[in-house]
Amino acid sequence: MALTKFTHPYRGLGVIVSFILVSGILWNTYLFFNRFKQEERVKMEILSKAYERFSAAELNTDVSLEHHIIEHNQTVPMIITDKRDSITMWSNLPPGKVAKEGYLRKQLALMKNQNKPIVVRYTDKGVEKFRRYIYYRNSDLLTKLKYYPIALILIICLFATVIYLFFRSSKIADENKLWTGMARETAHQLGTPLSSLLGWIELIRSEKIDTKILAEIEKDTQRLHEITNRFSKIGSFPSLEMQNVVPVTMNAVHYLQSRTSKQVDFDVKSSKEIIEIPLNRELYGWVIENLVKNALDAMNGKGRISLEITEDDKAVFVRVSDTGKGLSKKVYKQVFSPGYTTKKRGWGLGLSLAKRIVEDYHKGSIKVLQSTIRQGTTFVIVLNK
Repeated sequence: MALTKFTHPYRGLGVIVSFILVSGILWNTYLFFNRFKQEERVKMEILSKAYERFSAAELNTDVSLEHHIIEHNQTVPMIITDKRDSITMWSNLPPGKVAKEGYLRKQLALMKNQNKPIVVRYTDKGVEKFRRYIYYRNSDLLTKLKYYPIALILIICLFATVIYLFFRSSKIADENKLWTGMARETAHQLGTPLSSLLGWIELIRSEKIDTKILAEIEKDTQRLHEITNRFSKIGSFPSLEMQNVVPVTMNAVHYLQSRTSKQVDFDVKSSKEIIEIPLNRELYGWVIENLVKNALDAMNGKGRISLEITEDDKAVFVRVSDTGKGLSKKVYKQVFSPGYTTKKRGWGLGLSLAKRIVEDYHKGSIKVLQSTIRQGTTFVIVLNK
């Protein structure tokens, strides 16, 4: 608890500081953009004055400054028109594109949207003879500066995403280590009483107890042994062997059926008697049991559970249906999240564990195929051949 209280304020402070820094950079970029834009406006106004003075100059007038200003305008694209909007001159536009039909007109429309025109008055002895209108757009440098904040935001978002994924993967790795450690410790703890139970069974057998009772005890003991093996495999990739999925599935269902209320009807069927796929018998049986137990909880111990095994050329499909309370579509994916449960008692790990076994160990998939409130739910497992 002390670590949590110490870490969270600093995490929030880091977010606030990052937000302030990004806001400051964006604001300064905005101010710099506007200032640069104003300077370009001043530059074009000076250019217009240079045109006016150059056209009105006498033969013996020194216009070297005006000529220098006009010649060195090489950054701001511009188009000059007359009062009828006919283009009389253009500058700083790519020659290859200017040759294309309609290009200058498109550039002119763009310039009209970006900036107000600058009027150039051509005079003779103080009398205005005609006017020209200078239209211009932002220079390439100013255009790049305009998109700089967007690029900055994208870089920050990418950086934040990388950090999030890093911490998320670290958290998942820690959770997996905890889950693995807990599972293996459970297997270890079950091993000791299980060995004692096997010894007691042999002692009971020598006392000539009813063989039916002894058989049931042996089944439950074997069941504990299977559970121990399942937990011991968590955290490591178990070997997959070619197995007939039909009897493995039916055995898992029949074990629970014999220990379930008679008010629950079971219907188990398969399209074939032999369907072989790469499988880990113990872990796959755990998946089926978790789905059946989930169905029993959804029906409150009364209803019908149907299980059907089918196949195509590439995969095997195992559908588990119940007549329980059903699920809303918004929780279709949530039901596989660790800790999600609708029961007053329970850890909410059954379906999460089933998903991990199917997807991580068997490289298959599991999902809610369909569900209707107060009518039932169907889960489907897809296992690749």
